[in-house]
Amino acid sequence: MSKPIVVTVPHDLGAEAAKKRISERIDLLRHDYIDKLAYSEVAWTGYRADLRVVALGQTVTAQLDVAPDSLRIEVQLPWVLAILSDKIQGALTSNAQDSLRIGHTPPKA
Repeated sequence: MSKPIVVTVPHDLGAEAAKKRISERIDLLRHDYIDKLAYSEVAWTGYRADLRVVALGQTVTAQLDVAPDSLRIEVQLPWVLAILSDKIQGALTSNAQDSLRIGHTPPKA
């Protein structure tokens, strides 16, 4: 494994509302990319989600920790995907910020 990607996004939603928005976004992304993934799973324990995605023979794991005022995402990439870490970090930050933005309406699936 390469060095993990860590992204922290502040918000003003409270933990419950932030978790709901992040959960909805994860479900939407899983639905949108189902044909490209060999396997994906999300397991919530309280305000922590453990994710595992397998695609093209590579496994990516992540942990999301939802706090009342922030979201922390930590992603472990296999070394083969480490070269894409900057792009992945940018996509994670953008998706998280969009999901947590006040007044955000999630797109219809």
